Amino acid sequence: MNNQMELVFLSKAENEAFARMVVSAFLVQENPPMSVISEVRTAVSEAVTNAVVHAYDGKLGKIILRAQMNHEAVLTIDIEDFGCGIDDVRQAMQPFFTTQPERERTGIGFALMQSFMDDVKVYSSPGSGTTVRMSRRIREENECG
Repeated sequence: MNNQMELVFLSKAENEAFARMVVSAFLVQENPPMSVISEVRTAVSEAVTNAVVHAYDGKLGKIILRAQMNHEAVLTIDIEDFGCGIDDVRQAMQPFFTTQPERERTGIGFALMQSFMDDVKVYSSPGSGTTVRMSRRIREENECG
């Protein structure tokens, strides 16, 4: 592993932007293309927003963001919460599925994460929280950096 970081913050909506900025600062050290930074930021934004909106539903709780960069230029990000958990992960990951249609939620958070990252896995237990693990190669093998 080349580098790693961990950030713990409260499930306040304004901390979603903070999490994006921290991941950007961590990622920029590897000099990736701007498009990669933008896509990773969007995936992090969606994962943190899911924790704020769904895991804690307006209550304050803890969110942990972990990022690791390995020597093969693969970034792995975990977003962990200790909220209500997800009853059916497979269903929750279906595009347009939402548990809050009355709040005009679109249900595309996981679909966006999957479109911008190489791999997305969700580990969850009802009542115990959720971890979203995402990974992305930030440079092609033949790129210098």
